[in-house]
Amino acid sequence: MMQSSEIQQRFNHIEQTVRQMSQACQSSPNIPSDLKQCITELDQQTGQAKQVIQSQNEQQIIQCVDSLEDLGDRAKAACEQAGNLNQNVRDAVMQAHQELSDLKHNLH
Repeated sequence: MMQSSEIQQRFNHIEQTVRQMSQACQSSPNIPSDLKQCITELDQQTGQAKQVIQSQNEQQIIQCVDSLEDLGDRAKAACEQAGNLNQNVRDAVMQAHQELSDLKHNLH
């Protein structure tokens, strides 16, 4: 397992990325509802996950990151299905998905 300080640092970066994604979504008028829902859930879950990350409970952290990565997968799929999507939103979703996937793979 990664060092807790490294997990915390990477998670803080993910949290910033998700926040940026959420802001990009809010400032863009033509976001499909399924993508908005995924982004909202991801934003909420990321906020709740902070406590789990700080708990340093390895199993809970892995489950939490797995759950976040699943939401990232859903957001990515919704993004790919959306036709004419703001590039900032698309980039933010893809970046958040990649960071979550990387963290998940490093934890397993």
